[in-house]
Amino acid sequence: MISIIEKPEEWNGNTALILAHGAGQDMRSAFMTFFHEEMARRGLLSVKFDFEYMERKKKVPDPQPKLRERYRQVIQEIASEFKPKRIFIGGKSMGGRVASYIAGDTDAVTGLIFLGYPLHPPGKTDQLRDEHLYELKKPMLFISGTRDALAERNLLQKVVDRIGSRATLLWIEGGDHSLKTSRKNSNSLVSAAEAMEKWLEKWIQNPGP
Repeated sequence: MISIIEKPEEWNGNTALILAHGAGQDMRSAFMTFFHEEMARRGLLSVKFDFEYMERKKKVPDPQPKLRERYRQVIQEIASEFKPKRIFIGGKSMGGRVASYIAGDTDAVTGLIFLGYPLHPPGKTDQLRDEHLYELKKPMLFISGTRDALAERNLLQKVVDRIGSRATLLWIEGGDHSLKTSRKNSNSLVSAAEAMEKWLEKWIQNPGP
């Protein structure tokens, strides 16, 4: 299965949002399901999919070229079948990172949303995954927890500041790599969805430079 598509009855044909899962959980995880359903409820054509290694029940992600190829296939599928005016892509952790590598040379992509961008491996803040981000000429929304072990706060802030006006950063206070602040509190995910909706509306209505 390449993708699961949630198409609201009132969808106006304008905007599709494709989100990819992280390295350890597939598209059926509670995290992915929440954003998939929530963004569809807010009027977007919402799309999620599995990378091939998840379909094969493997624990180790495919090499980057294969991950990127699958993401490109999904974008092409959505563009061809639904013909949205705009396609935003991104995802959780690894899914967002893969999206960031293909967005620059994929004309159909309007912008990116990162739900916990994996700026560096845990404890290895000298191994930043940021250089390609500065070359992207498309709007980016970073949503990150202040306790994220894969994105030290001051480092991610510096990256976003360097990107400039194309980048927006929302901090989830006390949030971990999955944006959770506690097991009993799901408000952080709702806050993230609200921020996504407002940010998308901003760039749809006023694309800017």
